Formats: sequence, structure tokens, C-alpha cells
Amino acid sequence: MVTYPAVLDLPHALVEWVTMLIVTREGDRRCKLRPSQRAVIALVYLREHTTYAKLAAGFRISESTAHAYVQSVIDLLAARAPSLTRALRRARPEYVLVDGTIAECDRVGDHEQDYSGKARRHGVNIQAVTGPAGELIWYSPTLPGRTVDITAARTHHNITVCQRLQIPALADKAYAGAGGTFQVPFKRHLGRPLTPRQAAVNRAHARLRFPVERAFARLKTWRIFRKARISPNRLTSIVQAVLTLEKHR
Repeated sequence: MVTYPAVLDLPHALVEWVTMLIVTREGDRRCKLRPSQRAVIALVYLREHTTYAKLAAGFRISESTAHAYVQSVIDLLAARAPSLTRALRRARPEYVLVDGTIAECDRVGDHEQDYSGKARRHGVNIQAVTGPAGELIWYSPTLPGRTVDITAARTHHNITVCQRLQIPALADKAYAGAGGTFQVPFKRHLGRPLTPRQAAVNRAHARLRFPVERAFARLKTWRIFRKARISPNRLTSIVQAVLTLEKHR
């Protein structure tokens, strides 16, 4: 197997921060890789979704050791992920944008529950909450791909939290009936076209809501979410780890 040097499109300061987190939490215990190398191997796994076999060859360790180091760092990062309430109180946005996406996964736990009919693929449902300009506030834990967005919002208590903090939330028609401070477009009924006022409100709503897609664009730059080769059950800790990393970039 041939090894070669490569570049990771992440700031060096992020590697240093993860390294300090490892040192602080684990101390100076003896390992085959230095804390900085363990930080790099975890970031490469998340950013590039490189296989453990390739990581092991590149860092000259066994696959089991590579797996242990990566999972250890992911768990450390996931433990620092903020709750939605804490994230909103820290950001203090005028209003938020809410939407969901499906992160594809090729290893299915429950064939029926993990299949999204809307996206036509197996995966997990991830909710994103952003500020008015699309700045990331929060990513949710994962739910089976079959979960619709309104159910995901209720499960994660997004509606309750926004209502309690009195923060308006703009969402698409998938969240119709959410109530609270959630605002969705007017729905066209069969044989009853929208009034000019309703159509104008929908256009304004769409203009305000589109920046939420930036949160998913940022999420998908971590290639682990394009087609994960792991159990869907592991993706919650990975989402939380990535949320922590994005907050420190």
C-alpha cells in the first residue's frame, strides 16, 4: 500500500483546539499516537470519511487502534455539544430558520424505518436551526430517515423551546400545524388558489427562509454525511461532534 502526504481543508487552530481538549480530558497517558496526531486522525475521518484501513496505513497503526482513537475523540467532542436552549440563549437571534435533511447511510438498522420516501434513500433525519443569515446555531441528534420534519421538531422539542424563549421560527410546509412561534407558508387547497396577499406573503417567507440551506451545505462538507459507512445509531454522536467543531472554527 502506498502512503502519500495530503492537505486537510480545516484551520490549524481547530487541530490545536481538539489537541488541547484531548490533553485536558485524557491527561498525558501513553499512546501510540501523540494527542495532535489523534486529533488529526479523527478530523480526517470526519472531514474526508476515509476508511479505517487507509487511516491505519497512513498513521502506521492497526485498524482497531485507529477506530479506538477516532471514536474516543468523537465522544469527547460530542459531550461538548450545546443543547438547543443553550445555543439559542447564546446566539440571541431575532428569529430562526428551521429545516431538515436526510444524511445517507449505507448500513441500515431497520430497513423500513431508515428509508425516507421523500428523499428515496436510507439515512437519518437531521434538523438544523440557524440565524437570519444562515449562521449555524444548532444541529439536532439524528432520527430514522422515515421521520417527517414536523415529528422531528416535536421530538427534539424545537417548537416548545422556541415558544418558551419567544423566538419566531420560519419553516417550510413540512412543519404545518407546528403551532407556537413557528410560521409556515400558506398552503394551496384543491380548487382554491392563493389570494394575492397570501402569494406575496409566501414569496417574502421564501426569501427569508432560503439561507437555512447554508447550514446543510456546511454539514455536507463533512463527507461522513454524504454516505456514511457506519450504523445509523453512531451518527448522533458524530452530528454532535461536528456541531462542536463548527462552533469552534
